[in-house]
Amino acid sequence: MSLTVIGPVQTRTSRVLWCLEELGLPYDHQIARPHSPEINALNPLKQVPVLKDGDAILTDSTAILYHLTDREKRLTHTPGSHARAKMDARIAFLLTELEAPLWMRSRHSYVLPEDMRHPEIFPLIATDFAMAERKFTRLLDGAEFFAGDSFTIADIIATHCLFWATDSQSISEISQAYLDRMKSRPAWAASQKNR
Repeated sequence: MSLTVIGPVQTRTSRVLWCLEELGLPYDHQIARPHSPEINALNPLKQVPVLKDGDAILTDSTAILYHLTDREKRLTHTPGSHARAKMDARIAFLLTELEAPLWMRSRHSYVLPEDMRHPEIFPLIATDFAMAERKFTRLLDGAEFFAGDSFTIADIIATHCLFWATDSQSISEISQAYLDRMKSRPAWAASQKNR
């Protein structure tokens, strides 16, 4: 079954590309921006990434990661297991606490129309991210991976968030060491080739 990923590497699309590289699955990559005619025709939310999996059109990076790894039974844990519940909890934390201030900063930097942007909230956003990053380091607790003894999609999302954060702020030594470790994976480098 053919897989086509649509979206620029500089977006959450990179999560899907990295996952596919880790899984060793063949895929095509097409670059189309959010709100472009190509994306609008595939996703009613006009967002990337989009994954064409045969005749199916899948959207939302996290949903795509779950789909691919559950299907392949790799980079994840068995549904219904305690390990899976731990991974799911870590992913929920990443999306609701670590990523949220990054997305808010992006919205008020370039996503929203200029007259709707409020850069005066950037200090508050930085504070929110710093609090979330401290929680991240507590949850990591010196471990190699974020959600157990092996690399999972939680690490893909965590790495993407920390890499995104370095565009606008510094991160702790613990987070930087984790980020460097994850970025040293060959599949990460392969997924970034069109950046």
